[in-house]
Amino acid sequence: RVTFSHSKNCDTMKTSLVLASIAASASAFAPAKQGASCSSHAATKADLEKIAEKANPIVKFYDPLNLAEADFYGMGTEATIGFLRHSEIKHGRIAMFAFVGYVFQSNFVFPWPQTLAGAPHPSVDLAPEAQWDAIPLGAKWQIFAVISALELWDECGGGYLPHYTKGRKPGQYPSFGKFRDAVHPVLDLYDPFGFNKNMSEETKERRLIAEINNGRLAQLGIFGFLAADSVPGSVPLLNDIAKGYSGNPMIPFEGQFSYFDYIGGPGH
Repeated sequence: RVTFSHSKNCDTMKTSLVLASIAASASAFAPAKQGASCSSHAATKADLEKIAEKANPIVKFYDPLNLAEADFYGMGTEATIGFLRHSEIKHGRIAMFAFVGYVFQSNFVFPWPQTLAGAPHPSVDLAPEAQWDAIPLGAKWQIFAVISALELWDECGGGYLPHYTKGRKPGQYPSFGKFRDAVHPVLDLYDPFGFNKNMSEETKERRLIAEINNGRLAQLGIFGFLAADSVPGSVPLLNDIAKGYSGNPMIPFEGQFSYFDYIGGPGH
């Protein structure tokens, strides 16, 4: 249980960030409106089988849960496949960030202060999970606020792309063009300088297959690190480099904040 004694302004800021985070998370599971037509990027089970064979010629298509024929929220099979493909690519990208971040922060610390008050970054003597626990609560809120904003922009298609359940190319993140023109200059997440604007479709497809494979491997890799740190001996190959961690990596605000405690009111 967490008891809050912050100022009213701090509570208001937290409430706003909570609502933004909830909105970003919930919108990913909102059912698509019926009657919308899908573009040529809509996928079928046959398309998934082709992708699977390119991604792994040995395993090929493997779908024990029969998700390729599922119908989430009454959206239809093609929309469900679009949802699942976009979700996998997104999770793969985040896992690649997490894997590289884990390796980096296990060995290096930025030389500049982490906070305006001059506090340094957590030491590399700590496991990356413990380093996360050691950063200020305000820094965590900033990170989650940015994540929520990026999620909302993706769900809205940047104001010009169809939703990924309605035919958007899987994994395509919208440009910040409209935001850049109307609000503030900002670089796009993908190809911010336009180096790949003339890339052929064949090259794009090949790179997407590579990205899918790298993302799958990164998901296994980062969870291998988390398991090795949390459960000694669970990943024998990592025994020599694992750093023990007694917390719960699935609770990002452990001991600092809880949606349920906060919504229930201070002291509840």
